[in-house]
Amino acid sequence: MQANGFFGGVGEAIGEAIRVVVEFLLGIFTNFFGAFSDFIDGLTRSLGISASFFSIAVLVIGLLILWGGIKSFLRGSILGGIVKTILALFILSWLMM
Repeated sequence: MQANGFFGGVGEAIGEAIRVVVEFLLGIFTNFFGAFSDFIDGLTRSLGISASFFSIAVLVIGLLILWGGIKSFLRGSILGGIVKTILALFILSWLMM
């Protein structure tokens, strides 16, 4: 009888520890994904675009091209900087219309 009580207590302790860890991780990821969702909602609302995956992907691509244009200007490549910047502005303005 004593052995069952001891192992039952150990099992309960391990079960409680696992439960605490799972609830902790669930709370962290729930808050993280909630914050990420709120961020995407605020970003798309302020830009006037839809919150679809395609719109976010086009936004990221346009920003990467714009960053490439800025880097071209900083390296001294005027023509490459102008081409990349104009292309990025076309993409981003098309997205925000």
